[in-house]
Amino acid sequence: MTVEVHDSEVDIVIAALQPNLTPFFQAWQPFFSRFHVIVVKDPELAADLQIPSGFDVKVYTKSDIDGLLGATSINFSGHSCRYFGYLVSRKKYVISIDDNCLPAKDPAGMTVDAVTQHMVNLKTPATPFFFNTLYDPYRKGADFVRGYPFSLREGVECMLSCGLWLHNADYDPMTHVVKRNQRNTNYVDAVMTVPLGAMLPVSGINVAFNREVLGPVMFPGLRIRKEGSHRWDTLEDIWNGLCAKVVCDSLGYGMKTGLPYVMRSDAEAGKALESLKDWEGVKLMDDVLPFFQSVKLSRNGVTVDGCVKELAGIVREKLAPKNPIFAKAADAMEEWTKLWKSHGAQSA
Repeated sequence: MTVEVHDSEVDIVIAALQPNLTPFFQAWQPFFSRFHVIVVKDPELAADLQIPSGFDVKVYTKSDIDGLLGATSINFSGHSCRYFGYLVSRKKYVISIDDNCLPAKDPAGMTVDAVTQHMVNLKTPATPFFFNTLYDPYRKGADFVRGYPFSLREGVECMLSCGLWLHNADYDPMTHVVKRNQRNTNYVDAVMTVPLGAMLPVSGINVAFNREVLGPVMFPGLRIRKEGSHRWDTLEDIWNGLCAKVVCDSLGYGMKTGLPYVMRSDAEAGKALESLKDWEGVKLMDDVLPFFQSVKLSRNGVTVDGCVKELAGIVREKLAPKNPIFAKAADAMEEWTKLWKSHGAQSA
């Protein structure tokens, strides 16, 4: 299925965790140059950013964050700074790619246009209510298989597209240490809708979403105690994705995963051992996943904002007694809905 991608409906949001963004922007020039790019500088990064000319770029720094939001309980440092870009964007769609990722090549050697593929995923329907064994039925050469009910073939709106990575896969620190020399070379040419009720670890490395609808649930909620600037140091995107999936399931929206791939640098892979002993994410997920697998929102939640507020209350009731980190996550969720109402709800 062919879709049109308009410059006026997409923002590219980049979290700048390193000062020299020149190689990154030069590599993405064929795909980013027609769109507005929002760069949010990590508040803890002291060095000046280096960004080449030829792009429609707006850079936000710590002073911009503090000036717009004032006192807030949400920590926008590290990878969480990208969420400020989601807040100040005024476009219908947002695409976010980590600054250590470059365009990938498919098995035929063609450079992957991640922007267009994300937009195809978002602009074609999702099919969460019944799994199609040919995966995405709207892709060229595919369709619904025999036995797929015609009443479900129109699908539902897709709200989030979770892309993947070649080379340095998004592993936790234990897996990085055990398989320190392993690199992902497995390019699977497929897109699939995540079924209703199924949870997934959404990675913020390569993600796109419908900001107009899903914005109130795209927040940095769960922050582990010794969170750092490496992806395996964080769970903010995993928590965010689980919240988004519960909300999408409750409201009848869909999420997809698979294409597009990006090529991820392995510059940080050898450093995983540094935080291995302190990483609490594994234990937290033992509580987090069963919670999200079982949580059910009421039918009173008919908006994303309403669902987030209800979900925050359930997190406070069910998870906070197990660990105070979840109480802080609930606080951040409620704070985000207020910030979104005051600063993020406007559209272009």
